[in-house]
Amino acid sequence: MDLKQLFKTPNPIIGVVHLRPLPTSPRWGGSLKTVIERAEREATALASGGVDGIIVENFFDAPFTNGQVDPAVVSAMTLIVDRLMNLVTVPIGINVLRNDALSGLAIASCVGASFIRVNVLTGVMATDQGFIEGQAHQLLRYRRELGSEVKILADVLVKHAQPLGSPNLTTAVQETIERGLADGVILSGWATGNPPSFEDLELAIASAKGTPVFIGSGANWENISTLMQAANGVIVCSSLKRHGQLEQPIDPIRVSQFVEATRRSLSLETPPSSLAAIKLHSG
Repeated sequence: MDLKQLFKTPNPIIGVVHLRPLPTSPRWGGSLKTVIERAEREATALASGGVDGIIVENFFDAPFTNGQVDPAVVSAMTLIVDRLMNLVTVPIGINVLRNDALSGLAIASCVGASFIRVNVLTGVMATDQGFIEGQAHQLLRYRRELGSEVKILADVLVKHAQPLGSPNLTTAVQETIERGLADGVILSGWATGNPPSFEDLELAIASAKGTPVFIGSGANWENISTLMQAANGVIVCSSLKRHGQLEQPIDPIRVSQFVEATRRSLSLETPPSSLAAIKLHSG
């Protein structure tokens, strides 16, 4: 996966639009127009603040299904993503929570989005939705069937979950890439708003052998200079919201602060791939 070709930078900052509750979700408010307007404001705030990409999630549809989402969710997300793609110029991705990768790929392929996020691509994870099994077999064949070039960013040992068994991080990263055929991997902390450790990021970079590694949670303008020393890119949302609170909208000032802190750190640091190579040769 060529990050520079897709995002116009080798170290992309991807902001997240958390959609308000969609039709059929427990907290659905009855107005898709309201959901769309909020999504448009947040996408505009992210793009004008300088992010390199945006990912759209049905975040407020919790509690999530562990399988396929309702067709109304697919329809709503298709409409919303299409609207956002006509509003901003940065690449847009999709994450259909909790793990409906096939719907995410279908939406992305139809509207021309660039990538999807898949929480569980390989293995089995115990979650609050029950057991979620990896969909690599179905997803990669479906992408070929669609003739799609949508990239697949896959979480490794995803947050809010525990693996069935005890795979180590090195094995999990390698199997996600080599057997799951992920185009990039994502490393998160244990929950939304919690960052992965620097040591785990270093291990993931070394194990990925050139496949991009993204920080998937917990990044903020204070810790990003450290975390980005051992990652290729970052997916960020919570710290960009007003007062850093999940229910609040994206704060344009926080977006600008985060982007500035990230870019400043990148201009000073050794690229993570070089850092991993140095450690491997010296160790």
